[in-house]
Amino acid sequence: MAHRVGIVGFRGYSGAELVRILARHRQVRLLLLEHRADSQDRVRPRGDRGPDRAPCTPETVKQAQLEVVFLATPPEVSMDLAPWILDCGAKVIDLSGAFRLGTAENYRRWYHEEHTQPALLAEAVYGLPEFYREKIRGARLVANPGCYPTAANLALRPLIQAGLVDRRAGVVCDAKSGVSGAGRKPSLKTSFCEVTENFSAYSLLDHRHVAEVVQNAGLEESEFSFTAHLLPADRGILETIYFRTQGTSRVEEILSIYEAAYATEPFIRLYEPPHTPDLRAVQRTNFCDLGLKWDPNGARGVVVVVIDNLVKGAAGQAVQNMNILLGLAEEEALLEGIRG
Repeated sequence: MAHRVGIVGFRGYSGAELVRILARHRQVRLLLLEHRADSQDRVRPRGDRGPDRAPCTPETVKQAQLEVVFLATPPEVSMDLAPWILDCGAKVIDLSGAFRLGTAENYRRWYHEEHTQPALLAEAVYGLPEFYREKIRGARLVANPGCYPTAANLALRPLIQAGLVDRRAGVVCDAKSGVSGAGRKPSLKTSFCEVTENFSAYSLLDHRHVAEVVQNAGLEESEFSFTAHLLPADRGILETIYFRTQGTSRVEEILSIYEAAYATEPFIRLYEPPHTPDLRAVQRTNFCDLGLKWDPNGARGVVVVVIDNLVKGAAGQAVQNMNILLGLAEEEALLEGIRG
């Protein structure tokens, strides 16, 4: 029998990407949960109804016997919905930042709001499968990682754990994202005339995603400098990460650390040094691609890491987490036809 799954926030970019991926999932029956009746639907061809819909209520979750509910909603909405959905017996995968930071103090500092569900915040498992797969298997509430931290953590954590990065010299992450990372809600900053033929930096040193990187990569905040940039593109993230090395004499040693960490990971792809990936390599896929260059004279390393912010950075990773929760093949619906 198909697993019954619901999505709240299916009209946003991440929610729509969830619908697109789950529509081809062979072991899932999808239900779209209406949370805001005033939200505008995309226009569909005649006769194309899409998945079934129902009100986002406890009665719906129970009657539909939903096993997993995705929340592609703002943090404050996720905090309101998650408790009663869990009480109805469904597991929750939250795509917002509501449950990523572990403590109410961390949340207050980085999101500048009070957290209304501190007990659930402490319970939530950070949903980066390459690092926390076993914890995810037994979780009720999975905090899907942010897009920028997904790329940065996958690039940095293996090197830091191996002791290869000279943390005293600091790590610099120069990150760029397509406009869809800002969400579907219209704003002047993300309007066409502001974005096209333009390139801008924002949230210098105090982007809320910094907390996710330092918590999971193994760095101190003072050791990590992060700047986000808005690309004149619809989707994709490219991060160029600069660091000093210690205790290595060959680029092959750096590559071997990645090979050991990701040998069995289906969605991590490595490039032969000094080649590096670009955005087109990963758009509309759940892959994270890594390439590196190392200067032996100056002990300087550079890693270029790319993901699709709506797939591995959001909906694809959420489906990867769902597959783990339900005991399904992790790659289900995430390899076949994902470029379609």
